[in-house]
Amino acid sequence: MIKLLVVEDSPVIREFLVHVLSTDPEIEVIGTASNGEEATQIVGREKPDVITMDINMPRMNGFEATRKIMETHPTPIVIVSGSFDDREIETTFHAIEAGALAVLQRPRGAGHPDFATTAKELIQTVKLMSEVKVVRRWPRLTRRPVDRAMTPVEMPRGPAKIGIVAIGASTGGPVALQTILSELPQDFPAPVLIVQHIAPGFVDGFAEWLADTSGFPVYVASNGQNLLPGYVYIAPDGFHLEVGADHRIMLTKHAPENGLCPSISHLFRSVTRIFRRDAVGVLLTGMGRDGAEELKRMRDEGAITMVQDEESSVVYGMPGEAVKLNAAQYVLSPEKIAAALATLAKTS
Repeated sequence: MIKLLVVEDSPVIREFLVHVLSTDPEIEVIGTASNGEEATQIVGREKPDVITMDINMPRMNGFEATRKIMETHPTPIVIVSGSFDDREIETTFHAIEAGALAVLQRPRGAGHPDFATTAKELIQTVKLMSEVKVVRRWPRLTRRPVDRAMTPVEMPRGPAKIGIVAIGASTGGPVALQTILSELPQDFPAPVLIVQHIAPGFVDGFAEWLADTSGFPVYVASNGQNLLPGYVYIAPDGFHLEVGADHRIMLTKHAPENGLCPSISHLFRSVTRIFRRDAVGVLLTGMGRDGAEELKRMRDEGAITMVQDEESSVVYGMPGEAVKLNAAQYVLSPEKIAAALATLAKTS
């Protein structure tokens, strides 16, 4: 049995979440909390396997509770949000920065046509995250200063120029992406395209948080947008992200790939077609195999390919599949990926 703690300040929503999650015979709700302060006390006493966490709560919000729990009793945490308020979404990503593993929309009500789908997604995420081995986060009095003078990574001479960097990520991806972008030189000479698997409704807040914490201009991609060096473009909800022959962004509504839209596979295939050996492909932490085969195609075309290493990955699904296919020239931590990209920028 998976021991679950539900943290939610609204009694009605708390009861609803308990009902939804208790329908799975492998989940046992061992307790509920109405605020973050109460949650931290229960975690220390009951030691749950996983926690669903609300963000906007009295006395101690979800961010502060996540930070406290990860510093004292590290436990997998899934943020469950019912609001797209800008302030709440910003706090949600700070909670992810503090150690939460995933963010999901709260399931729709029982009468909504999407109820079954959203309830199933919540149950599956809780079960999957309960298996993740989290580590203690040590208290930080201030945000770690960005160190631009990183240790260089030894690499053979790359392409004559880096035309584009394509990055795919899923579970655990936001923090890995933040680390990479935060440690790249500000004059990085290529556009960066990202597909991050994330719950619908959160991509705008994710882009804002990533821009604020990395120092790079980060945008949710729009159709026909010019690609500019040193700019970051994130795939929007429900659209595949690709590059046209004129090096402009194209957003398409093709069928999902690997059950996903946007799909990393779609992005990598597009980048390979247009840029070939002038591209860099990066596959980060996440479940499944989206992007793994296409990263191998990138390598076969002469592009530089990298994946996140197992030690630093929250889930070693996608990068692990790429390693099995011999798709990755380099298997590195996010910090080393940033250093490798900086080295390529200097030597191209």
